[in-house]
Amino acid sequence: MSPELLERITTRRAELDELQKQLAKQLAEIRAERDKLAVAQRVLERMSEQLADERASAAPAPGQVGGRAVMLIPHRTAGNDVHDP
Repeated sequence: MSPELLERITTRRAELDELQKQLAKQLAEIRAERDKLAVAQRVLERMSEQLADERASAAPAPGQVGGRAVMLIPHRTAGNDVHDP
């Protein structure tokens, strides 16, 4: 085999080895970012569920008084008074 051809093969293999290292690093960074996004999505979904549950539990519940449908109003405490201007 010619020494010139062998040198070209060796050079190209070195180039490909370097490219492989760069791609592996990029892939690791992509996977890390995807993992972070998955965690952020799960947190957002849980927070949305909690807010929906809180809103549902804070909504007045319909009830019956004397055979008539009425809307029950939650008991007010000192911390949740609404002040009109």
